[in-house]
Amino acid sequence: VEKYRPQALSELVSHRDILSTVQRFISEDRLPHLLLYGPPGTGKTSTILACARQLYREREFGSMVLELNASDDRGIDIVRGPILSFASTRTIFKKGFKLVILDEADAMTQDAQNALRRVIEKFTENTRFCLICNYLSKIIPALQSRCTRFRFGPLTPELMVPRLQHVIQEEGVDVSEDGMKALVTLSSGDMRRALNILQSTFMAFGKVTEESVYTCTGHPLKSDIANILDWMLNQDFSTAYRKIMELKTLKGLALQDILTEIHLFVHRVDFPPSIRIQLLIKLADIEYRLAAGTSEKIQLSSLIAAFQVTRDLVVAEA
Repeated sequence: VEKYRPQALSELVSHRDILSTVQRFISEDRLPHLLLYGPPGTGKTSTILACARQLYREREFGSMVLELNASDDRGIDIVRGPILSFASTRTIFKKGFKLVILDEADAMTQDAQNALRRVIEKFTENTRFCLICNYLSKIIPALQSRCTRFRFGPLTPELMVPRLQHVIQEEGVDVSEDGMKALVTLSSGDMRRALNILQSTFMAFGKVTEESVYTCTGHPLKSDIANILDWMLNQDFSTAYRKIMELKTLKGLALQDILTEIHLFVHRVDFPPSIRIQLLIKLADIEYRLAAGTSEKIQLSSLIAAFQVTRDLVVAEA
């Protein structure tokens, strides 16, 4: 993941509109305070680090950039101490501004965020702040209004595939067509996760196919889900229960994952609307109960029961 982290703005694959805006800010030397937010693995940190590399030469990097992550202490004392003193000292011999990068800013306390408001305003002349976070709602409105906000959405498959292919070529990994699809599906727009799955699957199996990707991540295979659905709708209760339990034990599947996948199938199977609605409500209940930490066996029985009731209703209507 770190080996192929983009080094320059031109290497980033996604969010062209954001990058061109930032590029223009830099070339016109009018960089505002930035607030980058969005799910993990979408290029927020890479973007600002690429900016910093473009702005400063290697040797002045240390004196011009202060990067604080969630792992560092960023309580109110740090804001009033090191951050304040870094922002308030002028750069000697060099015009331009310093850069303070606060990664995972949503982990900062309310007090620390409040202390940051004045610091940001007071030293705008010689320091720019860049806040990075996953959830915009955890940043206080006062800070949001002082920054230019950019949302980094999940990456689309069209953007991820070429980048993945580049890594695959460089590393000489054997990836099949369906393996590539599985990578993109399971990572759901998170580039870092896609690379991690690719690496772990390749290390474990040597060949990246749909089956090996699903096995490596512990996700139920499409064929397994189809079987489970078939059993629930066509077998009697005890047979279905026994078969699904065997499959779960054999493949080490979590009921939560099975539920998520089955939910997608329910939307595709052609049930009468009223019956489908009942079934979806049941699925939602089971998911809620699972999240509350109930017994998987009982919830599995409840899942099969929900489908069997549905089946009987369908038969009755027919």
